[in-house]
Amino acid sequence: MFGATSREKAYIAPFLGFLLIAALGEAVAHFCDGAAFWMASAPRYWVFPLQTVVSGALLAQGWRLVEWRFPRHWLLAFAQGALAFAIGAIALALWIAPQEWLGQPPRREGFDPEFFGAFGWPYALNLGMRFLRLVIVVPFIEEVFWRGFLLRYLIDGDFARVPFGTFSWKSFIIVTLAFCAEHAPPDWPAALATGILYNFLACRTRNLAACVFAHAVTNLMLGIYVLHTRQWGFW
Repeated sequence: MFGATSREKAYIAPFLGFLLIAALGEAVAHFCDGAAFWMASAPRYWVFPLQTVVSGALLAQGWRLVEWRFPRHWLLAFAQGALAFAIGAIALALWIAPQEWLGQPPRREGFDPEFFGAFGWPYALNLGMRFLRLVIVVPFIEEVFWRGFLLRYLIDGDFARVPFGTFSWKSFIIVTLAFCAEHAPPDWPAALATGILYNFLACRTRNLAACVFAHAVTNLMLGIYVLHTRQWGFW
């Protein structure tokens, strides 16, 4: 279901599980529109935590089968980290540019952490799970799938034989377009540019961890921006 081999499952299962739960939430929202009970009318408030738990568990299960190759010298690790941070910050600027500098209207509709109340443990749990998904789970499962698996699989079906970061125009373009299509239409321009940046980082550093770090930087900064501006539509 999640791949032909144990190694493929480790790369694919967390992301596929994430998508299946998202599809379930979309179906509930579509068929239960206008329902009084929040679990039917606002499924994102249980879908997001469920994605976090299930995809996080699948990621942990296959962790040892994912190729994490960290730089051996601290100077190289620092240089790759700095490049990843810069790319993550540039990606953040691309996401918020329409509202911040191009005069587009604020995006107010989306996941509101105050849905269960603005104070106390319900707020803390709701916000904490949202950031866990945003900053930890999503960067790991997406980079493991897009850059760790698909970018190499499109070069050779036996993707494990392809060194991480190997460049191919075909795989570079397809992964960029697919990464873009995964997002909502209003985010396509930023997602397209971000896909290019993350693919470039993969080819430049040949380090999957650098891609995860860049993605986490983007998402963390975006989460802080969302809380500051209350533009829930960004996340």
